[in-house]
Amino acid sequence: MSSPTQAMSPSTLESPARVLSTEEASRARREHEERADALTAAHRERRLRGQKHPVEDFLFTYYPFSPAKLRRWHPGWDVAYPVTADVDARGAALITDVDDAGHRSWYLDYLHAPPSGRPGAGRRDTADGTAGTAGHDGRLPHREADVLLRQEADVLLRQEADVLLRRADVERYRRDRASALTFMRRLLSASSLSSRRPEFGCFGLHEWAMVHRVQEGEQRHEDLPLRLSQAETDQVVERENLVCSHIDAFRFFTPSAAPRNAMQPTRETQVELDNPACLHVGMDLYKWAMKLTPLIPSGLVLDCFEHARETRVLDMEASPYDVRPLGYGVVPIETASGKAEYVRRQRGLAERADALRSRILDHLPPAID
Repeated sequence: MSSPTQAMSPSTLESPARVLSTEEASRARREHEERADALTAAHRERRLRGQKHPVEDFLFTYYPFSPAKLRRWHPGWDVAYPVTADVDARGAALITDVDDAGHRSWYLDYLHAPPSGRPGAGRRDTADGTAGTAGHDGRLPHREADVLLRQEADVLLRQEADVLLRRADVERYRRDRASALTFMRRLLSASSLSSRRPEFGCFGLHEWAMVHRVQEGEQRHEDLPLRLSQAETDQVVERENLVCSHIDAFRFFTPSAAPRNAMQPTRETQVELDNPACLHVGMDLYKWAMKLTPLIPSGLVLDCFEHARETRVLDMEASPYDVRPLGYGVVPIETASGKAEYVRRQRGLAERADALRSRILDHLPPAID
């Protein structure tokens, strides 16, 4: 465990918006771990059996985040909690991202002696920053129960003078990841529905462009058959307009498909081109949320993960692959009815992605000029 001599002085920090008790922090961590475990159980079981799933496993193979990392609880940059929440009765660490001295990675510990009657004492917020005592499902308790909890928290904080608190090391993140933080803030702001008009004319053709004129055995998902013949699949790519604006989809286009695209997106033009309606832009919210931990509360990260998993279903149902043997449907975007179905579902996903994007931006610490 960190010693007071190694802890930061509270004068070097912005005051936290919330201070959790040991019990509250422990409960929040357990609830997060249980939710994360449920979301990753099928993937972990398949991995033990040596099996792969071309739809669901995408979130663990395309994105470089393991189930163990997804399982780590982070309350968010403006929340502090007692260091004792991270150890058991014998002082052994209950979490994996701590060193031998008990320091948690990307966190700092500091002595805190809150004055009685300080503004905000006992305040309770949900994981996504809305007032109340809700869990990750967002349901608030009755007003009477909330008032009681606030009163109990006031007593707790007065009793816990000189407690060693732990919170995300915002200044280190700003210093060591300054360029990444600036890029993510710019990208998320620029790709919001309030900043950029969504385009709904791509129809998921990026997956088709990734198998254009490939030889047998060269397709990305070798275990999945194509719905149409290779020749018919090539014809779809050649008669439709390719308008992919997302670099991380475009970079997998085959050499014969890439010149057919209306634009040539690059990493340098990503902020300028990312489309709020793009499925991959929406899925990438999970990536950005993970990269923004521990600044972002882990409940929001799991919300982004769930959105990415839902979006991946449409991504593959509209692809040239036949995913019906895996229990999914088909969105035949080579037909007029299939295009209409794709856009209908794409609109709903874009709206939900934008709500998540706004929550991520709202949870970032203030920018430093």
